[in-house]
Amino acid sequence: MKYRFIHRCADQISIEGLCSYLGVARSGYYKWRKQEPGQRELEDEQLAAVIETEFWKHRGAYGSPRMCDRLRQLTRRHGRRRVSRLMASRGLIARKRRRFVATTKADPTKQPAPNVLNREFTANGPNHKWVSDITVIPTAEGDLYLASTLDLWSRMIVGWAIRETMEEDLVHQAFDMAVQRRWPDPGLLHHSDQGSQYTANGFRGRLRAYQCIESNSRKGNVWDNAVKESFFSSLEMELLRKRPFSTKAEAMQEVFVYIEIFYNRQRIHSSLGGRSPAEFETVGGN
Repeated sequence: MKYRFIHRCADQISIEGLCSYLGVARSGYYKWRKQEPGQRELEDEQLAAVIETEFWKHRGAYGSPRMCDRLRQLTRRHGRRRVSRLMASRGLIARKRRRFVATTKADPTKQPAPNVLNREFTANGPNHKWVSDITVIPTAEGDLYLASTLDLWSRMIVGWAIRETMEEDLVHQAFDMAVQRRWPDPGLLHHSDQGSQYTANGFRGRLRAYQCIESNSRKGNVWDNAVKESFFSSLEMELLRKRPFSTKAEAMQEVFVYIEIFYNRQRIHSSLGGRSPAEFETVGGN
């Protein structure tokens, strides 16, 4: 029984330490292992099959830390070293994030708002801080543009819009969806880059109408809106790199599924304690 206990805990505690604590010789443990050929391999094979299923189910997004979180949700607790080893053995490597790329262009005739957010990417509750930005969705029929707004409290995409042009109406639609879903109280901090769509009189008028506090990134500094850029990186890795879209209609449908079904309701976040935005909001952030 002692040897079997050591065998099960070897990924979390050193074998030397376990043998010393239980008062058995390491040589005896290794001799026992040789007498039990295939037991560890069978357990690893069963666990690896579960890991591979979850890896592809979640679009190849999870490295070993988040895979451990996912396994805990399935009532399977395993050490990170073991999970990492099994993922590597099956070539399950989380896709690398893209480098941050600016999409919007500033309007030199507009004075940007100060950077009130100041890289404070946490919030004490829902609808305290929203961040917005635009990215490109390429298709064989031409580019689409996705504007989206994220709540920093839960990382939920609360509003989004996708269109064929990057005009000001695009960000109006995304912001209006967010307002209609959340109805924020006065004092909401809204942050974006200095893109002309966000500094335009029409969009600023919307912010004032809902008594929002306006905040803009510093010129050319994508890190001032890093959480929003992180969402776009995830979108690219987990959707756009999988295959090129043949049509704009196909891209619109897949973006809807990604945001509303996968990202908001299924994809777990390390910053949310291994929960999805929807799960995090359901328990009130506890």
